[in-house]
Amino acid sequence: MTTDHVPDTSAPATPRGRPRDAGRDRALVDATLTELQIHGYSGLTTAAVARRAGVSTATLYRRWRSKQDLVVGAAQAWAENLGPDHDTGTLPGDLAALLGDKATALEGPSGRLLRAVLGEAAHNSALADVLFEAFVLPLQDRVLAVLERAVHRGEIPPVEDPLVVVEMVIGPMVSHTFLLPASEGREPGDGIADRLLPYLLRALGHRPG
Repeated sequence: MTTDHVPDTSAPATPRGRPRDAGRDRALVDATLTELQIHGYSGLTTAAVARRAGVSTATLYRRWRSKQDLVVGAAQAWAENLGPDHDTGTLPGDLAALLGDKATALEGPSGRLLRAVLGEAAHNSALADVLFEAFVLPLQDRVLAVLERAVHRGEIPPVEDPLVVVEMVIGPMVSHTFLLPASEGREPGDGIADRLLPYLLRALGHRPG
């Protein structure tokens, strides 16, 4: 993510009673991310989250009805923020900006949450759905915009299956960030975006102006 701002994505407040405390919502979301990093989805408990956030479990349950709702809310709060889609005037420039933003997001809070819940999402449809909406769709929309501009400029031929290009971005970058051991030399911001760029350009049939 490119910002530490966390929007309020929990259930709507009830119309009566004291107003919601945004600070408690933020504390609970932050505590959820920390507990997920330490214990994973299976080891996370609402009691531990509440304790880390410094609130009662009753306070937590007034906002989220279950552990699954809590984690879904945290995923929505840390939804991937790739930043605005800048038109640099060239496909290499547009792709470089996109890849750089994606690398930054994967190394930030949204990437850490994604790492912690991917396994659970394989058999939890509610979590899988929110991860798709919060992490895949933003990237998909931006890739499609980049390709459309490049075709319009005449830099590449029409792309037969643009969603494959989305996978060509997600796959290598997630693999590099989540699977490559630190002992292999992976460090945050180590240039994976720059290294991937020429391969994508060749695959797209880029024709420099």
